[in-house]
Amino acid sequence: MNSYRPVNCEFHDVMESCATLRKPVAIEVKSANRSRRIIHTIIADVFARDGVEYLKTQSEELIRLDELLAVDGHEIRNFPKISQ
Repeated sequence: MNSYRPVNCEFHDVMESCATLRKPVAIEVKSANRSRRIIHTIIADVFARDGVEYLKTQSEELIRLDELLAVDGHEIRNFPKISQ
């Protein structure tokens, strides 16, 4: 597994807001083979486990936050990167 790269706090806030409101969203994710897929769902939870942050969808799918490209029209590339 690749080392986890934290996401911007403002982007994290977007996900938490959508989860709190139980708002249907489109989530764009990069897949292992570098392709993109879009999931239409409700965010059930955003949490951390073993030093990695995850988004859990309504259907129980877990997605690492550093695999996200966009949530609810907010593209991660438009948020400043976190320096490590």
